[in-house]
Amino acid sequence: MTDPRQIQVVAPNFKRRLSGVTSTIVQLVPLQARHIPIATLGPGLPESLPHLRLRDLPRLWKAPEGRPFRIWHARRNVEMLAGVIMREVLRMPLRLVFTSASQRKHTRWTRFLISRMDAVIATSRRTARYLRVPNRVVMHGIDLERFHLPADKAEAKRSLGLDPAMRTIGCFGRIRRQKGTDLFVEAMIALLPDRPGWNAVIAGRTTAEHREFLVELEERVDRAGLSERILFVGEHAPIAPWYRALDLFIAPQRWEGFGLTPLEAMASGVPVVAADVGAFSELIRDGETGRVVADGEASALAAAASPYLDDPDLLRQSGERALAHVREHFALEREAAALIAVYEDVWAGRPVA
Repeated sequence: MTDPRQIQVVAPNFKRRLSGVTSTIVQLVPLQARHIPIATLGPGLPESLPHLRLRDLPRLWKAPEGRPFRIWHARRNVEMLAGVIMREVLRMPLRLVFTSASQRKHTRWTRFLISRMDAVIATSRRTARYLRVPNRVVMHGIDLERFHLPADKAEAKRSLGLDPAMRTIGCFGRIRRQKGTDLFVEAMIALLPDRPGWNAVIAGRTTAEHREFLVELEERVDRAGLSERILFVGEHAPIAPWYRALDLFIAPQRWEGFGLTPLEAMASGVPVVAADVGAFSELIRDGETGRVVADGEASALAAAASPYLDDPDLLRQSGERALAHVREHFALEREAAALIAVYEDVWAGRPVA
């Protein structure tokens, strides 16, 4: 049982449904807990995480052992609001940290809440441009134990029912227009007819409201005569084995807050072609670990992907560079350590910028 008196950092999660924010908390807190007393608060999280209960909140009126105050690390508006109330109305010994992943103009309400924070973290340089307060960029990392090279690429394909003699292009994520699934399909229809050694895999969940969109894509593939080479395989958990079966990954999103799929692919030794949205241009070294295209149209994605389909040496070398790049710069442990460094600066009264 977690002892509230010892907890120095609280990571609230006030959304029951799984989201990118929830996934971030689930991955980071166990790593942070190796170095500082941290606990989660809220629904929808695994029981294995250190956690506080709502009935523990009154015990937060006393500062934690060894620190002058606790840190409340919010990632949503509702969590910022709770922190403001606890600190400014209930007078709890708290300092407030907020991580922003949004790449849009903030509402007046959000700007007000952010102005009450003691430290603000941006998940990318592009995100930082939308903030009107000093901030520090801490980019997301990736679990290199979960996403890694396959021991045998052919066996990785075979285990998923893919033809091991074929090279495979992947596009993973929820199937909807925002995610650019239609752009990927269009690019594959342009590329695959002249390249019989390649096929494509689309993995991801389709909600009821986007079912018609999926049917239209399947019909487009069928009309192109590529139903056996452009495969819709549905949602899969875990997804990591599918990355290990790939030779090239395409991230065709029209909009993205951050976007972990390029890191997941590169950590599996797979080069990435991506539209310039989210943090993609900050994750991919253009021309080295893949390509980033300013114009996210299908024709631009196809043109950028084409050299990888036609040059096995380029494909191999880019995959090797992608793997080295992620291992050096995007290990999840680096993100956890960078967040702890922010907490230490807040405890010491140093500016976070």
